[in-house]
Amino acid sequence: MKELKCPKCGNVFQVDEDDYASIVSQVRTSEFDAELKSRIAELHKQQQVEEQARVAQVGQAHQKELSEKDKVIGEKESEIARLKAQIASEDDRKKLAVGTAVADKDKLIAELQASIGQKDQALQIAVLKERQQAKEAAQAKDAEIAALKSQAQLAASEASLRENGIRSELEGKLQLAKSEAALHEKSIREDYEIKLKMAQEQVDYYKDLKSKLSTKMVGETLEIHCSTEFNRVRPLFPNAYFEKDNDASGGSKGDFIFRDYEDGIEYVSIMFEMKNELDETATKHKNEDFFKKLDADRTAKNCEFAVLVSLLEPDNELYNTGIVDVSYKYPKMYVIRPQFFIPLITLLVQTSKKSVEYKKKLIVAQNQSIDVKNFEQQLLDFKDKFGRNYRIASEKFQKAIDEIDKSIEHLQKIKDALIGSENNLRLANDKAEDLTIKKLTRGNPTMKELFDNARDQL
Repeated sequence: MKELKCPKCGNVFQVDEDDYASIVSQVRTSEFDAELKSRIAELHKQQQVEEQARVAQVGQAHQKELSEKDKVIGEKESEIARLKAQIASEDDRKKLAVGTAVADKDKLIAELQASIGQKDQALQIAVLKERQQAKEAAQAKDAEIAALKSQAQLAASEASLRENGIRSELEGKLQLAKSEAALHEKSIREDYEIKLKMAQEQVDYYKDLKSKLSTKMVGETLEIHCSTEFNRVRPLFPNAYFEKDNDASGGSKGDFIFRDYEDGIEYVSIMFEMKNELDETATKHKNEDFFKKLDADRTAKNCEFAVLVSLLEPDNELYNTGIVDVSYKYPKMYVIRPQFFIPLITLLVQTSKKSVEYKKKLIVAQNQSIDVKNFEQQLLDFKDKFGRNYRIASEKFQKAIDEIDKSIEHLQKIKDALIGSENNLRLANDKAEDLTIKKLTRGNPTMKELFDNARDQL
């Protein structure tokens, strides 16, 4: 900001840089125009003076020049005559030189024409030579083309023979590959039949095992399977917690709880429920029958996700395709078959790890919020205590003031009593001073007589 002072009123005001630059430009332009006009006037005036002086000088110089011109004219005329004579002699010399040059040119032209004729003959001879060489080259090329054609025919015959050999060789290899493929297919079929037989035997074994197990044992077998699968990949989760849920204080409990940590911060937690039943069980359960209990267990144990590992409804294509998200019924709930147990844990861990930084920031923010709340609470406690102390002090102060007022009132009464006593004493003193024997004996002849006798005896 710039400060400007008005030359008339003397007021000082501020302008920004743009306004100041505009004002300066206007001032400079006006001053420049005025200076330019005055300078032009001075130059015009000076030019007139110089023109007058120049005219005077030209007049004088003209007179002198006229006298000198007459002298120069005479000299010029003599010089012109001399130059005319010199020009005439020069013209004669030039005519002679031109004639000599024309003769030389004619001679040179004749020589050039003779040279051109010789060159035309040489050119015709060279053209004939070139034609002969081109003809010989064409004949050589024709011979070379014929040789190449014969070589090409020979190469074609050799290629045909080679192609027939290669075709026969490839046909042999193809027959060999077909036989090998047939053998390989037979081997694969035999391996498949063996594996199918083994799988059928395993299915029969498990069916027999299920027939021998109770329903509770079937569920525990699934739990053991999941526990074994997790312990097999536990090195992938070094900080993870995976244990059975044994806390039934809320009236219900899940099967397993999974929690994983990073830098001491829990970033993922899963409540697992394993469900299976015998094929011969009369009352078949559905997966939906356990959603409500699983969600309640997840909420009670403060877990983020809920997963039902189920072998129920084995013919349901929805649950056989993979991981089924049922969060449309209960939040963050999934239903899987046992083979997806580890993949789902890995998927949820990798997805939740992205939120660790946000959880750290959230913890910091919560701690800051707690600090602010503690500060506010301490401030409120201080205000309450200060207010209580102030109220007590104010009450005591008011009580002291009331006591002082009472004391002042009591002292005022004492003061008034003392003032009244002083007045009475003053009146009594005045009366005492005004008391005389004469007043005492007035109207009392006996006392008057006694006082008179006493005075006479004195």
